[in-house]
Amino acid sequence: MVMSKLTDTFSDLYNKFTDQLPTILIALAILTIGFLIAYGLKNLILKKIKPRLTNTLSADFIAQVTSIIIRTIVIIIALNLLGFKNFTTNILAGAGILTFVLGFAFKDIGENFLAGIILAFKSPFRLKDLIESGNVLGYVQELNLRETLVKTPDGKDVFIPNGQILKNPLINYTIDGFLRYEFIIGLDYNSNIAEGIKIISDSVAEVNDVLNTKNKKTTVLIDELTASTINFKILFWIDTFKSTSRTYHNNIRSAVIDKVVENLFKNGFYLPSSIVEIKMNKP
Repeated sequence: MVMSKLTDTFSDLYNKFTDQLPTILIALAILTIGFLIAYGLKNLILKKIKPRLTNTLSADFIAQVTSIIIRTIVIIIALNLLGFKNFTTNILAGAGILTFVLGFAFKDIGENFLAGIILAFKSPFRLKDLIESGNVLGYVQELNLRETLVKTPDGKDVFIPNGQILKNPLINYTIDGFLRYEFIIGLDYNSNIAEGIKIISDSVAEVNDVLNTKNKKTTVLIDELTASTINFKILFWIDTFKSTSRTYHNNIRSAVIDKVVENLFKNGFYLPSSIVEIKMNKP
């Protein structure tokens, strides 16, 4: 009796499966074709459109969103074919309520996704740009649906939520191709200030990678009068389009400081250290 019922049950399931087999195959075909189209469009955007855009990160983001939208539509169509029409209709009808509920449950995810869309189209940074957001300084590696990948100069991979970048001040050191560096050097009070400024300016100009244009000139200013030195602030510009590498930038700064110190010593200038007065009181 039990075996007879099991046989009937399996027979009914088999009949239903064979009846639905064409529909299942069609649904699988639609899923396969749809996913292939999504994959193909994603590659098309990355290969054809991406090279034409100034900011390649925008193309990467658009490709991801396009692929997700197409896959979602294909899945809904396949579910309808398989007899889940009421299920998908209820999902679409309840999208407003679902969005409201998920808005609280996944607030950060939604916020970061929307922030990613804004960043992709506003383009405040590009691939390999040197940026600073919050306490993170590094080079942009990737912009995806949730976060921006930044590699710090010491090799750390930091995933910054897109919402954080959008809400906080963002510093881009390389977007226009120019970056200003500065350092301070102290001369003795007996120094000839005018001659010292000239030597410093000429020394900075000797370094090839330092810019010397109408709007990007080297500036030497008296910054502070301390107990033992007259401190000068030296400001100079470099072209970051030659290289966005932080090591490259620091090497230029190091070469400038070395050249300034070398020429000051050659011309008899004295760079005193801070004076520390120690009093020994007798008991």
